[in-house]
Amino acid sequence: MFKMAVYAILVFVTLQRMLELVIARSNTMRLKARGGVEHAPEHYPFMVILHGSWLAGLWWFAPGQSIQPFWLILFFVMQAGRIWVLATLGRRWTTRIITVPGETLVSKGPYRFISHPNYVIVVVEIVALPMAFGLHLFTVLFSLLNALVLVVRIRAENAALRDGLSP
Repeated sequence: MFKMAVYAILVFVTLQRMLELVIARSNTMRLKARGGVEHAPEHYPFMVILHGSWLAGLWWFAPGQSIQPFWLILFFVMQAGRIWVLATLGRRWTTRIITVPGETLVSKGPYRFISHPNYVIVVVEIVALPMAFGLHLFTVLFSLLNALVLVVRIRAENAALRDGLSP
């Protein structure tokens, strides 16, 4: 029974991420067609490798593990936050750093409270889902790798937003 629940969770997360990549690609093309400029693309492959490895690792290690309800609930609470971020940014949301000249910084939704709500959500997700399966070392490893990527990503995004948008 637990094994089927684990697979259902992993299928959900995999399909969710695949759908997000489709949305991100569509939004990226739309933003670039409007004159959008991509910033710091050199770090993007590392993000893809990190998140792909995280998901593949969960598929490898999670089946057969028992589910820890607290961590699973926390993960699903973060999904509500993820939807809030995507809905707030709408067609401006993408997995890349793209600015469109003349656009202003988004300051509604979760952006009223924090500059980078999506990264807070990702940090919690990278901890919560593996912990839901009791994968402690996996959680530590991917949290450290994610922290390294986020240091580069947030610096690049802050610079792009500072330089690429109207005040």
